[in-house]
Amino acid sequence: MAQTTDGTTGSGEPAQKQILKKYLNESREALLWKLEGLTEKQARWPLVPSGNNLLGLVKHCANTEIGYLGTTFGREWPDPEELVSDQALDEDPQADWYATANESIASVSDLYRRSWAFCDETIDLLPLDTVGRVPWWGDREVTLFQIIVHVTNENARHAGHADILRELTDKSVGLVAGNTNIPDWQAGEAAVYIDKLKNLAERAGN
Repeated sequence: MAQTTDGTTGSGEPAQKQILKKYLNESREALLWKLEGLTEKQARWPLVPSGNNLLGLVKHCANTEIGYLGTTFGREWPDPEELVSDQALDEDPQADWYATANESIASVSDLYRRSWAFCDETIDLLPLDTVGRVPWWGDREVTLFQIIVHVTNENARHAGHADILRELTDKSVGLVAGNTNIPDWQAGEAAVYIDKLKNLAERAGN
């Protein structure tokens, strides 16, 4: 069986789904990895003017994935009380962007992992050309393929947010565990690099 450059095998729709899930799972794992080693306070702390926080990002993605890859295709989450309700969003439009006092890193992470399994069931069960309707897009018709790409794109964007928030939290950086994708600077080299960037910015400003 032929192997692709992504390490996947086979051909046709099963192989396409394998590739789509591979990239979707990379963004999911990145989001959870950015929570590792944090205290409850650190995971919740808003570090930018919008209020974005690491635990809130994961909670948001759990809720949106279940919506896009569940509700859109007629599959409802078995425990709706675990999700942020429409009523809660009416009262607070940001309700899915932060953890409540009753939630924790462990509980939100568990919800997100269970949402993966639920959403992956949708991908495994339905053909990629299956038509669904997104209620919050004016009941617009979409295909499963379109929604998988949309969710992957949205998750990747939030994984980028998480990269910055984690660096602002404790200076931790990294593409994946064991590979920071950042040069292995020796003492003082990072400061030299930052000074270089500041100098370039100053010159551009003048």
